[in-house]
Amino acid sequence: MTTPTPTSLLGRLLNGATTLSRFAIWVAGSLTLLSALYITADVLSRKLFNAPLGGSDELSGYAFAISISWALSFATLDRANIRIDAIYQHLPARLAAFCDWLALVVLAVFIVYLTRYAAEVAGMSWNSHSTANTLLGTPLWIPQMLWVAGLVWLCVVLALMLLRASLALVTGDIEQVRAICGMRTAKEEASEEAEAGKRIVQMEQQ
Repeated sequence: MTTPTPTSLLGRLLNGATTLSRFAIWVAGSLTLLSALYITADVLSRKLFNAPLGGSDELSGYAFAISISWALSFATLDRANIRIDAIYQHLPARLAAFCDWLALVVLAVFIVYLTRYAAEVAGMSWNSHSTANTLLGTPLWIPQMLWVAGLVWLCVVLALMLLRASLALVTGDIEQVRAICGMRTAKEEASEEAEAGKRIVQMEQQ
């Protein structure tokens, strides 16, 4: 029985993280959709029956923050974050790979600090039993903990990406570095758009 190498082990972990992150964005999207439906119902109830459901603005705010924090991991894995490539596209391959790795390091450091302070806010709400100053009186630690959990998962994903990218950079695997944390090329984006268009056509034909 062969012992898995660090490269293969990290690859499997990243694949698992991608699967879980993809599931998370479906949940986040569903939460956003439910929020939109509740706002719609609140508006209609207020207009037609003069009886607002109440809390739509508060609950939608919680849903928005939680959805974003859980969607960030997949966006990072999919390299969907925006970067300026005016100079990047003219750099030598090795220097561009190092810049990709450095950008991932900076992002990871920022997210770790953000998660730390977000956790402190949620912890203070828990310790002081803080509630929202609204009719619902929502215990603030509940949405805040869900928000922080998404950021913690993002930290885990970034750690896996950074380990794999660092190993690839040390071994000179420039293409792997680019695949993990490099900027998406116009060809990659065009291919994805073509695949999306193909799926839409197939759905319409069915």
